[in-house]
Amino acid sequence: MHRTNPWSLITVFAGIGCISITSQQPLESLEEPSAAVSSKKPRLVLAFYYGWYGTPQHTGKWVHWQGVNALDKRIENSTHYPILGAYDSHDPHVVAQHCKDAKNVGIDGFIATWWRPRDFHDRGLPLLLNTAHKHGLAVTVYIETVPDQTVEQAVQDALYILSQYSDHPAWLRVDSKPVLFVYARAIEQLGLDNWRRVIAIVAQKRKSAVLWIGDRMSPEAVRIFDGIHTYNITEQTAGKDPEQIRLWARQQFPRWVRLSPPEKISCLTVIPGYDDSKLKERKPPRPITSRHQGDTYRILWEEAIAANPDWILITSWNEWHEGTEIEPSVEHGNRELQTTKIYSARFKKGEPTP
Repeated sequence: MHRTNPWSLITVFAGIGCISITSQQPLESLEEPSAAVSSKKPRLVLAFYYGWYGTPQHTGKWVHWQGVNALDKRIENSTHYPILGAYDSHDPHVVAQHCKDAKNVGIDGFIATWWRPRDFHDRGLPLLLNTAHKHGLAVTVYIETVPDQTVEQAVQDALYILSQYSDHPAWLRVDSKPVLFVYARAIEQLGLDNWRRVIAIVAQKRKSAVLWIGDRMSPEAVRIFDGIHTYNITEQTAGKDPEQIRLWARQQFPRWVRLSPPEKISCLTVIPGYDDSKLKERKPPRPITSRHQGDTYRILWEEAIAANPDWILITSWNEWHEGTEIEPSVEHGNRELQTTKIYSARFKKGEPTP
C-alpha cells in the first residue's frame, strides 16, 4: 500500500473558487466521527445508476456504447438493447424518463457512479440532481476509485462532492446527514484503516457528520462505516436455478442483516440477473446469473423483504454492459419494473411476502 505524509496540504476546488485546507494534526489524534443513526431509519429502495453513456448526436462521440446497430437493435458491448435506444446520459429527456419511471415503481433514489471531479460522470450530476428533485427522487454517488491510492485524494474527492452537491435539495440525507457510498475497489485501494482516517478527517473538516455506506460485508467494515452493502451478488448466484437462488438468499440475507447493529444501516442487494459475456476484455468463465424469465429478481426481492433490512439496493438501473439493468429493454420489456413496483410497496409497508 502506497502511503505518503497524509496532511501537509489539501486543496479542494469548489466551483470557480479554490479553498486551501491545511492541518498539521496527526491522523492518530483525530476523533472518530459519530456513527449513530436515528432509530427511525427510513426504509428505502435505491438503485445503482450509470450516467456514463454518450452519443455523437448529443455529446459529439460515443461514450461507453460500442458497435451500435439501431436497425437490428444490437449493441456490441451491451447484453440487451434499451427501449430508449443507445442514449446519452446528458440528454434531459432521457434523464427525465429515468426519473419518472423510477419514481413510478417505488424507487426512492439513485446511487450514481462517480469517478473524479469534472469528468463525464461528474458533469452529468447537476442534470440528474435537478431532474430527480422535480420527480421526488434522491441522489447520492458511488465513489468508484481512488486512483493514486492516498488518503489525501479520497478526502479531497469527498470534500469536492459534498461542497458541490450535498446542499442540493435532492441529495440523499438521513437525519440531515448527507450519504455517500463507497465501492469495493476504492475500499481495497486504501484499506479499512485508511478509510477510517478518511471518514474522520472529512467529518473534522466539515464540522458535521456524513453517513458512509461501504461495499464490504464484514464485522470490521461495519465498525468503520455507517452502513455496509455489497454491490453485486452474482458470484453467489451464478449458475443456480431459481430454487437454489432462493435457498442461498434465505440463508445468507439474514446473516448480512445481522452484521449491522441497530445504530447502523443494513442493506441487501437484489439483481435481475447478470451477464457480461459481451465484454471481450473479460475472460471466461464469467459469473453469469440467468434471469430465469424474471424469477431470479422476484425471488431475491421476496427473500430480501423477509430478512428485513433498512434499505434494499437494486443492481442496477442501467448497467447495460453487465446485463443487470431493470430499465426497460427490447428483450424483457418492463417486466423488472413491474416486479419492482409490487415488491417495493410490500417492503415499505412491512408486508410479508407470500
